[in-house]
Amino acid sequence: MSRQIAVDDDGLVRLQKLLAQSGVASRRRCEELMLDGEVEVDGEVVTRLGTKVDPRTAVVKVSGRRLPPISDHVYLVLNKPRGVVSTMSDPEGRRTLADLVAERPERLFHVGRLDTDTSGLLLLTNDGDFAHRMAHPSFEVEKTYVAEVTGKLTKATVAALLAGVTLDDGPVTVRRARVIDSTGERSIIELVIHEGRNRIVRRLLDQVGHPVRRLSRTRFGPVELGTLGAGTLRELTDAELGDLLELVGL
Repeated sequence: MSRQIAVDDDGLVRLQKLLAQSGVASRRRCEELMLDGEVEVDGEVVTRLGTKVDPRTAVVKVSGRRLPPISDHVYLVLNKPRGVVSTMSDPEGRRTLADLVAERPERLFHVGRLDTDTSGLLLLTNDGDFAHRMAHPSFEVEKTYVAEVTGKLTKATVAALLAGVTLDDGPVTVRRARVIDSTGERSIIELVIHEGRNRIVRRLLDQVGHPVRRLSRTRFGPVELGTLGAGTLRELTDAELGDLLELVGL
């Protein structure tokens, strides 16, 4: 997160100044937060005004919420359109992520991937360690999908999904599921899972008899797609990035 923070010759900055310049609150309010015991640095409550920290390495929390460190890394949210391949190049000449981020100067990694025919939220970054951890199944970062499927979804089908479905490459745990709309010919369902196996949502719904017509990822951990337009980017907010860093232990 490339905020501009003025540091001393020793590379340190007063904690209340760091908080204020990071947009937590006014300098005076940040001092009050410190005195009230609401500010932690590297797991220790800091109440002494004037305490200096390294803004690039200190793990700072305000009222339990992580403040991202100062770094040259970028963390982006992309609303990937259908038909775009989740790679930076494609030997078949199809449209790729590189076409959508052509104006960015950084060498970006995508966190996980979305099928070519799936749209929605994809994270991009030049922080390789962050990308690796976010995609690693051991951290179980939840992902939310909205699918339009064939047929009328019943309570029994939702219960079957929540009870667990076994695919040819192993069982799938569905954290949450709810039917948004259902008619005789089509239904819309929201699913929350933490796995990222190939085409897992499509295979999961096909297994219970409801092939997917359209699929979009709407949420990745605490990050929501919201009203971000198809093919457009935005930076993660400090709150979103702080929550993700906590989730994956960075």
